[in-house]
Amino acid sequence: MKKSYDCKFKSRVALEALRGELTVAEIAGKYQVHPNQVQQWKKKLMEGAPEIFQSKAERKENKPYTEDDLMRKIGRLEIENDFLRNVSLTCGLNPEKLK
Repeated sequence: MKKSYDCKFKSRVALEALRGELTVAEIAGKYQVHPNQVQQWKKKLMEGAPEIFQSKAERKENKPYTEDDLMRKIGRLEIENDFLRNVSLTCGLNPEKLK
């Protein structure tokens, strides 16, 4: 059975590995995890660390659309599709027959 660890445990192990006071093998033995797992968590911490200190403006640059933005856009597109469908039916075009 595969074990799962919470984020606090992973971060504690990764930080200890990052400090370099103990070897990866020693840390793995101390926390009873595989050394490869310690290396993966350490790597993930190092790659994700810059995101921790991003400002709101920087986060918005990296993630230009929020869920609300996308839902608004979907709603607007549905309204436009309905309008165009009604106009095409009024003009004698049947979009269902064109498919």
